[in-house]
Amino acid sequence: MTVSRLRDIPGIGVDVVGDEADAMNDPEILRLENLDTDIRPPEIALAMTRAAVDDDAANSYLPFQGRASLREAAAAHVGRLAGRTYDPGTECVSVAGGLNGVLNTLLATVEPGQEVVLTDPIYAGLVNRVLLAGGVPRFVTAHAGPAGWSVDAGKLAAAVGPNTAAVLVMGPAMPTGLVLGDDHWAALAEACERHDAWLVYDAAMERIRFDGRPVSHPASHEALAARTITVGSASKELRLIGWRVGWVVGPAAILNDIRLVGLTNVVCQVGIAQEAVAAALSAPDADEDVANATAELRRRCETTLAELAGQPVVRPHGGWSLLLDTRPLGLTPAALSRRLLTHAKIAATPMDGWGPSGGHYLRFVFANEPVGRLAGLGDRFRAALA
Repeated sequence: MTVSRLRDIPGIGVDVVGDEADAMNDPEILRLENLDTDIRPPEIALAMTRAAVDDDAANSYLPFQGRASLREAAAAHVGRLAGRTYDPGTECVSVAGGLNGVLNTLLATVEPGQEVVLTDPIYAGLVNRVLLAGGVPRFVTAHAGPAGWSVDAGKLAAAVGPNTAAVLVMGPAMPTGLVLGDDHWAALAEACERHDAWLVYDAAMERIRFDGRPVSHPASHEALAARTITVGSASKELRLIGWRVGWVVGPAAILNDIRLVGLTNVVCQVGIAQEAVAAALSAPDADEDVANATAELRRRCETTLAELAGQPVVRPHGGWSLLLDTRPLGLTPAALSRRLLTHAKIAATPMDGWGPSGGHYLRFVFANEPVGRLAGLGDRFRAALA
C-alpha cells in the first residue's frame, strides 16, 4: 500500500467468493457467501421509492443531515427501543448506510493510537473502519458452545482501559449471531464511566433475535445513556440494502461532531430513499413486518443447522448467518470454501480478517436462500468432504 493507513487493512473476502460464483453463472449454486436477502422489503418503502423518482425535491443534496421526516422517524425508533426521548434536530443525523455511520462516529470519537474494544469474531468491515480511523482494535474473545456464542461480561468490561476511546459492539453480532444483554451493559457502564469511553452500538440487526426476547438496548441503562451512540440501518431489519440509508442517534454534543464528519465525508444520503425509509420505520405494521421477516430467517437458520447436523457449526442467537469451525475437519476455511464451490456448488466465505479467531471459521449466510433450496445442503456438504 502506498499510504500507511491502508497497510493493515485487508479486504473482507465476500466479494472474492461472490465474484467467482457470479462468473460461474450457475443457478444451482447456493449463494451463502454474501449478506443479501430475497425477503421482500416493506411494501410502503417500495411505493414511496417509486414516487420519489418523480419528486424533484428528492433529487437534492439538501438537507445535508437528512430529511426531517427521516430524522424524526429514526429518533423515535431508537428512543422507543431505548426507553428514552431523542431530539431529531440535535440528537440524530442520517447517514449513507450503517457502516458510513460507524466510520463517521469513529472519526469523531477516536484519536489515532487509541483503542477500540470489539468482540471476536466480528465483521471485518468494523475492524477495518477502526483501523482507517487510526484506532487500535482490542479484541475480547467470544466462546462457541452447544447453545451458541457467549462473551463474559466481566472480561468485556475489563478490556476497557485508560487508552480506550470506545467500545464498538453489535447485537446480534455479525457473523456469529452473538447477542449481548443487560449484564454486559451493566458491566460496561462502570468501565466506560471510569475511563471516559464511548459505547458505539451497531443496531443493524437488533430485532432479528431468535429467542423471542425484546431488544436489550444499552441506552436503556441510565449509567450508559449519556455515553451510548446508536448507529442504525435500513439494510437488515427492513431489507432495504440498496437504499443506503442509516442513522446515528446520541448525545447532542457528539452528534454535532459526527454531523460535521458526515458533511466532510459522504455529504448526504440517497435522496430518493429517505422518505421510503422514514415511512417503513414509522408504519403501523413496522414491528409486525420485522417479526415476520425474523420468523422466516429463523426457519432458514433451523433448516441450515439441521442440514449440517453433526458438523462443527455454532448456533446463532439472531442475525443472518452462522459459522462452521473447520479445524475438526482438518481443513482451512479457504480450502473448504474452494472445495464446496468446486464440488458442491455452495458459495461460502472464509472469515480471515474477521477478528483474531475468524481464521478458524467459514460463514454460511442463510438469509438469501429459501428453505426449499437449503434442503439438500447437508448432502452437498458431505459429498464435497468425500
